[in-house]
Amino acid sequence: MKRNDLRLMIILIGQLLTIMDIFIINVSIPSIQRDLGATHGEMQFMIAAYLIGFASFLITGGRLGDLYGRKRIFIMGLLFFMISSIACGFSSGAFQLVVSRCIQGISAAMMAPQVLSMIQILFPNHEERTKAMGWYGITIGLGTILGQYLGGYFSSLKGWHEPWRFIFLINIPICLIAIFLGLKKLTESKVKIFQTFDIWGVVVLSVGLFSFTYALTASEQDGMNRQNILMLIISISVLIYFIKNQRNKVRKGKAYLIDYELFRSKNFNLGILAVSLFFIMLDSYFYILSLFFQDGLNINPLDAGEMIVFQGAGFILSSVFSVKLILQYGKNALILGLTLIITVLILQLFLFRMQTDFYAFYLVLFLHGVGVGSIIPSLANIALSGMPEKLVGNASGVYTTFQQIAAIIGIVVIGSVFYYCLGQKTSVQDYHHAFSIAVLINIFCLIVVVAAVYIVPDHVLPKRNLEK
Repeated sequence: MKRNDLRLMIILIGQLLTIMDIFIINVSIPSIQRDLGATHGEMQFMIAAYLIGFASFLITGGRLGDLYGRKRIFIMGLLFFMISSIACGFSSGAFQLVVSRCIQGISAAMMAPQVLSMIQILFPNHEERTKAMGWYGITIGLGTILGQYLGGYFSSLKGWHEPWRFIFLINIPICLIAIFLGLKKLTESKVKIFQTFDIWGVVVLSVGLFSFTYALTASEQDGMNRQNILMLIISISVLIYFIKNQRNKVRKGKAYLIDYELFRSKNFNLGILAVSLFFIMLDSYFYILSLFFQDGLNINPLDAGEMIVFQGAGFILSSVFSVKLILQYGKNALILGLTLIITVLILQLFLFRMQTDFYAFYLVLFLHGVGVGSIIPSLANIALSGMPEKLVGNASGVYTTFQQIAAIIGIVVIGSVFYYCLGQKTSVQDYHHAFSIAVLINIFCLIVVVAAVYIVPDHVLPKRNLEK
């Protein structure tokens, strides 16, 4: 095994943990709620706390890696992830579990930007980097499926008192292995010229992002009530202040958190636009699909979960073969994948209106997964392509932050459109109507993504020279 391939496997363990723990708690909710005596609201925030902590500190995690070493921050992230997982596993009440999940999300935010950054540094060659990003995509798919599978498996263990605690404690041996291998095999990389760290910037940005993601997450459950609207206004004001503050610091040569040189890159801006709209589509699609299947078509949760597994299987499969297509056909392979997703969504508008066998549902979701798996790794490749090493951690943090916040916005905004169109009606036809409107918005998002990818210069995702 090549040395860089082993390093890739080590850092992808961090990515696997990050994705897996987003989903691992979902299936265990009834068991946790029963054993801890938690309210419905507390259970909702056990899920949300991880995402709020994650989204709020990604930019900080990326900047820490640039300044103090990506290997060092990655291993620190693993260490804190392990400690917070232990705290989750031994939580004696709902509040402790919510806080521990938030710290777990912050720890994941220390790891995730380093993964993308180190892939860019370890694999400067386009072909090797594209293959590495293919494995990055496979890891996301595996994390999604493993999280849901392990959550269900551990929660249903017989002969154990409160077996759901294993969904957190399983992280301990994985983290220990990754820490040991990371210390032995990973090499350090950071900005060569010493720069101080902008602590005030971290405080302001974290408060702004935390308030913003918290308000969006709360509004998904409670609607846009007065409290959530006020928090959104405050968070946006804080973020505007942060942007102005950062510009002043850059102009005066003081320590800053975000280098606005990032946004001078056409590729980065196109990548940010594409990933934002893509994840607005993707997460809102899964949200409304679950509602449509279970509430509209009265499909039981087990069968609905099996269908989502088929989507994950398509995701993993396409992450394998899409690498060859991208190397062969460049950005045209991405446009083909986006066209496949649009076609599948249009097909669903008609298919779900008819008496359809489950196997047809399995097939369309599998094809949807194939399309999604062919897109996600390359969007990061577009955004980070040609990024100077001194900015790659900062860029990774900003990119992933936009991705996470877009996912929450998609669920809140398009979910609200779905409920608005549904109203108080509960017939299958009404669910079809609401689902169709939401899917049409998703299709519009994908069309904009197609346009963004089309504008990307050919040299960013070059075609392989067939004459060689």
